[in-house]
Amino acid sequence: MTAISSRTAHPDPAWHGRIAAIILALAVLWPMLVWSEFKPWLLLDEQGLKATGRFLSAFVPPAHSTEFLSLVASATWETIAIATAGMALALLGAIPMTLIVTERLSLSRIGTGRIGIAGTVVRQVVRWLLVLLRSVPELVWALLFVRVVGLGPTAGVLAIALTYCGMLGKVYAEILESSDAHASDTLLRNGSSRLGALLYGALPDAASELVSYTVYRWECAIRGSVVMGFVGAGGLGQRMDESMKMLDGGEVSTILLVFVLLVACADGVSKLCRRRLA
Repeated sequence: MTAISSRTAHPDPAWHGRIAAIILALAVLWPMLVWSEFKPWLLLDEQGLKATGRFLSAFVPPAHSTEFLSLVASATWETIAIATAGMALALLGAIPMTLIVTERLSLSRIGTGRIGIAGTVVRQVVRWLLVLLRSVPELVWALLFVRVVGLGPTAGVLAIALTYCGMLGKVYAEILESSDAHASDTLLRNGSSRLGALLYGALPDAASELVSYTVYRWECAIRGSVVMGFVGAGGLGQRMDESMKMLDGGEVSTILLVFVLLVACADGVSKLCRRRLA
């Protein structure tokens, strides 16, 4: 009996667990697909395929007139400027809030391991502020600021600053919490300030990860500023919106190629920064 059961048993001891996990995932995901009305077969509809073919055929050749390329170059620099200015403002807010919410850099945790009531309240308020800022997408912020300050890059810069301040503050705190605590704890025990413990204790150990995430967020800010251009926040998105409305596939193709080049350049900057910090 034992020999028969050993021959019929599956060689992978985790097989039954994997099957159960797959069944559970399908049971959870299937209702989600139904409720979201996900119908990928519509892409294969004959009329839709013809319309897609006509639109994509207009992408070749990309628009390359001197006048249009000059407009695209100007919009590209505006997009980079929006993303960079928004990230700079986001960092101005994220860095001090990171110092507040990172418990590892708290003087009250040295020795007693307890945090005072006032410190706990302030930390929770800042945490909820970070949650609020990153909960509202930058596109929604852009729509609000367009109503306040009017059309143009200012709305995009403010939208990126608010949303990315919440994102950067949260992730920076998590990165610092997971880094080696020995150096920062030693500095705090010897009377260092929280800023000193951050700069000379926690930051050197987490610098590579922090820079990598910051550059990635800058890349996301570039993409976000493009999307916000569709609601009047300037940059390449606004130029692409005009080309889409005119059904000019060649201009859309050129702008899409610029998108790819921008992301590739951001990836190159990230690799260069990581290499310098290695």
